[in-house]
Amino acid sequence: MSEDPYELPDFAERVLDLAERIPPGRVMTYGDIAEFLGVGSPRQVGRVMALYGGAVPWWRVVRADGRLLPGHELRALEHYRQEGT
Repeated sequence: MSEDPYELPDFAERVLDLAERIPPGRVMTYGDIAEFLGVGSPRQVGRVMALYGGAVPWWRVVRADGRLLPGHELRALEHYRQEGT
């Protein structure tokens, strides 16, 4: 039995589901997400967001030090302004 190559790993689905549930104007860190899920690490959450996060509100998942995602700063800032973050 082979796996569907388009099916997301369970951990990735859980990360993306949580990212979608972060309310506008709020953020969670990669570490917050790992801690909330009770599995994984901030780096693993970051990897999921890098690979699959384009379809969810990725700007609501931030680094613990507050720095914006390199190369996406202007797009993130526009979302923050629209949402009053």
